[in-house]
Amino acid sequence: MKNLNLMVIATVALAAVACGPKKEAPKMLVLYYSQTSNTKAVAEELAKQLGADVEAIVPTVPYDGDYQATIERGRAELEQGIRPEIQPIAADIDKYDVLFIGYPVWFGTYAPPIATFLANADLSGKKIVPFCTFGSGGLESSTKAMAEAAPGAEVLPGYGVRSARLSAAPAEIDQFLKASGFVEGECGKLAAFPEQHPASTDEAAIFDAAVGDYPMIRAQATAVASRAIPGGVEHLFTATSLPHPDMPDMPARDMQVYVTVLDGEPPVFTKVVR
Repeated sequence: MKNLNLMVIATVALAAVACGPKKEAPKMLVLYYSQTSNTKAVAEELAKQLGADVEAIVPTVPYDGDYQATIERGRAELEQGIRPEIQPIAADIDKYDVLFIGYPVWFGTYAPPIATFLANADLSGKKIVPFCTFGSGGLESSTKAMAEAAPGAEVLPGYGVRSARLSAAPAEIDQFLKASGFVEGECGKLAAFPEQHPASTDEAAIFDAAVGDYPMIRAQATAVASRAIPGGVEHLFTATSLPHPDMPDMPARDMQVYVTVLDGEPPVFTKVVR
């Protein structure tokens, strides 16, 4: 019965649909800050598929390549509201209708050079599409922060990918751009997740296998919903955080964890929403 249900879901979920052909091609610019080249790779793929212009946002004082030094500087800038100076943007922002703005997620939001750009640029009337790379998540929280920082712009749903899954980005970007109407073509329309149910032992094992020993996720699956996707199944878990040995007084909190299981491959989590 379970396999039959998945087959029915798959029939509905994977029907090809025309994904919003463009009425008139807008002028688009892909702007991004990248420290480790992960976000750069996503930016260049977006620009290629869109046929858009692309430019990097470059801090005047680069972040040190040392991980710990970058963490310390980034945390200080975020906590103190420091906006690092960036080099002038060569592109004439006024000439563009849509800005794809990319960044690594640091501490749940966009990296500080993006804050500097948003504070200095007049984005009134523009459409903004956020995109980001992250260790576990942050697209939703950073998109919300971007909408607050650019109230005169229309911030659209964005795209995010774990740095550990960069190889999946080209295909995902293709579907994202078609579904968003920026690129003409057909895409697979996924069914909505059904109502969650308590996670069984087998389902909890899928969650545990997906998060593995990833240090930023110490949690136990409590509920799950599943839907068919091309080549496999996607699970949406609700999980409750477990006590951390270094922070025993931190209260437990729930999180949403998306896990993909492709045919013949081990489970992998794609993002966390806290």
